[in-house]
Amino acid sequence: MKIAINCWILRNKNVDGIGNFCIQTVQWLAQSHPEDEFLLLCDKNFTENYFDFPNTKIHRILPPYRHPLLYIFYMETVVKYFLSAHKPDVFIGIEGFLSLGSKVKQIPVIHDLNFEHYPHDLPWRNRMYYRRFFPLFASKATRISTVSTFTKNDIVRRYAVPENKIDVVFCGIKEKFRPLSQLEIDAARSKYSASQPYFFFIGSMHPRKNLLRLIEAFDVFREKNQSATHKLILAGSILWDDKMFDDILKRVSHRTDIIFTGRVSDEELIYLLGAATALTFVPTFEGFGLPIVEAFQAEVPVVCSNVTSMPEVAGDAAIIVDPFNITEIATAMALLANDGAMRKSLIEKGKDRRRFFSWQQTAYLLYASILKTVNPLY
Repeated sequence: MKIAINCWILRNKNVDGIGNFCIQTVQWLAQSHPEDEFLLLCDKNFTENYFDFPNTKIHRILPPYRHPLLYIFYMETVVKYFLSAHKPDVFIGIEGFLSLGSKVKQIPVIHDLNFEHYPHDLPWRNRMYYRRFFPLFASKATRISTVSTFTKNDIVRRYAVPENKIDVVFCGIKEKFRPLSQLEIDAARSKYSASQPYFFFIGSMHPRKNLLRLIEAFDVFREKNQSATHKLILAGSILWDDKMFDDILKRVSHRTDIIFTGRVSDEELIYLLGAATALTFVPTFEGFGLPIVEAFQAEVPVVCSNVTSMPEVAGDAAIIVDPFNITEIATAMALLANDGAMRKSLIEKGKDRRRFFSWQQTAYLLYASILKTVNPLY
């Protein structure tokens, strides 16, 4: 079988959640199915060796376009021509984009529909593109893959897609995450938090990540727990108006205990996450919520939101809070700062929960979707 996969997301050198999905899943697919040929579409600047397997071929076809009008040109001209010339059995759009003009069978991986629920979180050009074209992609698709049951149901409701056309392919966990020894925890805290315990967030600093309320909740936690010395560490790139951070930091009392690291390397992340008192991950919208399962792998307790996909991913292995309720988030912080038994209980539950998520399983489920696409009787 010949499988074409759009790896265009890897045009961004700073790999994010969808980029990790692409790398990990394609690697497992290529290794698990040496009988198949994988045609990987990348931009001309792609130089990484993620996919160095005998049955993969990199096709560097265009520079890294970043404007919605160029997305249309790319999908409806470049990709359409590529698919016509190479005639794969199926094309997979890792970012959810498809070629509407191609006759090849296609699977978009739709990670979430945040742009439908919170359109103003995106620049207007991007949200106009997504809201115009994703319903068309969903209709055009032979099958659809998505990363949570929540997003599957969202697609069914929003786009009137038959439920049996959509396959759930949960995300996995990188094996690099692990519990740290006490010596490693002490060293990490010495480096990042002046040897103090801390709550931790990792992700792009986008409006839907709800960081302003998280900062306010941390301030409430510190005000109500005067003996606490905890800090709040926020790791990731700021993708929106950092003036909003400036404004809120002027209002909170414990601004000097809030640390912005910027983007961190994978190696740094192992220690930043592993040494945390807890992961505090309270977005208002997530298609999956990868940091939750990464914290399970690192044996770190989790506080997460009670909306969208996050309760589905966390199960009973996290403290679930209303992301719009600052007091509720602060109370969860206090519980994990002060209750060692609760921390141990959540860590044990996280060990059980993490067994449901692996990139090998993701690839297995995506390949099953491919087989259903190529042969509807499968």
